[in-house]
Amino acid sequence: MTAHDRIQTSITTNDVVLFMKGTPLFPQCGFSSKAISILEHYGIDFASHDVLQDAEIRTGIKSYSDWPTIPQLYVKGEFVGGSDIMTEMAQSGELLELFHEKGVIVKTA
Repeated sequence: MTAHDRIQTSITTNDVVLFMKGTPLFPQCGFSSKAISILEHYGIDFASHDVLQDAEIRTGIKSYSDWPTIPQLYVKGEFVGGSDIMTEMAQSGELLELFHEKGVIVKTA
């Protein structure tokens, strides 16, 4: 299975997916840590992929989304953006609105 296929499978079988550096328990960069904090703030269940442990995914996700940086958030198969965009959307209320529109269960708000 190619990296593209693995990415496609992940974002279509999980409601929320975060491609990040490190793991949710041990993020390896400040941007990934910020993205985790935002998702945890809403109590979102999400899948994650540590791009530091998989060179094919690290390279593949950048071409898949045509976005040069990591982390990258996908909601119901739709690319949302990185931690800066997540932060802006959270502050404006757009991220919570997106979760509601997509039918993602928000446990806290």
